[in-house]
Amino acid sequence: MCAAPSGPDRRPDHLPRSHRSVPVSSSSPAEPSASAPPAAAPRSRRISLPPFWAQILAGLVLGVVLGWVAREWSVDWLSRTLDEVGGIFVQLLRLAVGPLVFLAIAVSITNLRQVSNAARLAAQTLLWFLITSLIAVAIGLTIGLLTNPGSGSNLSAADGVAPESKGSWLDFLTGIVPTDVITPFTELNVLQIVFMAAAVGVAALKLGERAAPLITFAETSLALLQKVLWWIIRLAPIGTVGLIGRAIDQYGWDLLGDYATFTVDVYVGSLLVLFGVYPLLLWSVAKVNPLRFFRGAWPAIQLAFVSRSSVGTLPVTQKVTERLGVPREYTSFAVPFGATTKMDGCAAIYPALAAIFVAEIFGVSLGAQDYLLIAFVSVIGSAATAGLTGATVMTTLTLSTLGLPLEGVGLLLAIDPILDMVRTATNVAGQATVPVIVAAREGILDRDAYDRATSFEINDIDRDEEPAPADDRPSGAPPRAREATV
Repeated sequence: MCAAPSGPDRRPDHLPRSHRSVPVSSSSPAEPSASAPPAAAPRSRRISLPPFWAQILAGLVLGVVLGWVAREWSVDWLSRTLDEVGGIFVQLLRLAVGPLVFLAIAVSITNLRQVSNAARLAAQTLLWFLITSLIAVAIGLTIGLLTNPGSGSNLSAADGVAPESKGSWLDFLTGIVPTDVITPFTELNVLQIVFMAAAVGVAALKLGERAAPLITFAETSLALLQKVLWWIIRLAPIGTVGLIGRAIDQYGWDLLGDYATFTVDVYVGSLLVLFGVYPLLLWSVAKVNPLRFFRGAWPAIQLAFVSRSSVGTLPVTQKVTERLGVPREYTSFAVPFGATTKMDGCAAIYPALAAIFVAEIFGVSLGAQDYLLIAFVSVIGSAATAGLTGATVMTTLTLSTLGLPLEGVGLLLAIDPILDMVRTATNVAGQATVPVIVAAREGILDRDAYDRATSFEINDIDRDEEPAPADDRPSGAPPRAREATV
């Protein structure tokens, strides 16, 4: 959030020039008289809201309390209300996901024409996605082997229920290409939407200037959609009340007993990657201060934790990455690409621990080759997790590849909402970390902007949505102020 200039010369930028007080001097109309008292700025009538993080925290606390009340005293109307509030918030996010992914991917590919060494940047981005995924899955496997998450549980094979649908390599490969252009949007098949968007983006690049009107239309449509999504994101504190309250009401605290070790493992593994691996890479590879990264990226991380949606958080992730000094042309490619394929929490740490957990519950021994297979599936199949929330598809893909009973998925679904929060936060942090690393290695990171990056308020996003253009200012001139003084 850009701070408004302070002092007596501040003027509201929403007033026309004719309504602003202009000091008059006999010597020069452009210079205010030293003796003339400054005009007082009108008092703003805008209601000051609490910081967004405080709203989210209040939503979390209120959701826990209301969920506990609904479960403890069997308050049916409160249970239904929490379910409806959380469901509506998720449905609003789902409504924007399909068009957002399509436009973001297509526009990001066309924006690569403005970036030198675009192919090298894309290759470096994919390489670091793979590297961080391998590190994450290795951490997940290590924690699982050290703690044996399923050994101390009272769960048994009889508690598992096979899912109605499962992920398989054949479904994954054949499901990339859609049968028509409508179904992927109605059924929210994000992988197929990504395929179509990539095809359209590459075709637009090949057409050159003839595709300029279409590209302009797509960019405008994306801006409009992101504006609407900002409005939905502002409802996150209310959605938090419903989502957390519904989880507490449906599952209660007793559920955590059987999943205690597994839950702790997922959180510890995710937090190790989030606050250990990423800062270490930023410090050692990108040569930047990790604390400044978290200061700038925190709005996206906290929203991901609450919304459990990498795609729903995409506009915020892209904004914080730009504020961290990554060029917009590269950010607009790397962040949407990462939002659909970069899933260290859902596709690396979680399936590794889930496979060990299910194997122990069902009494199946895993060998070294199985652990290597888990790593392979986690890295290559991460795109299968593309979607709004959850990692069920990735879990079924991993279990079916290892030959483990798919009834194990039913065991994990009960605890999934609680685990998905930290998984998604880890996903989003990685989606912002990799562009910073690649930009730093390629010498295109604005390190001054990175060092200045600060957290911003979601509530004030409309006042700070577009940075002032710099190409028409003289070299070395200070950036434009958001409020003009005359």
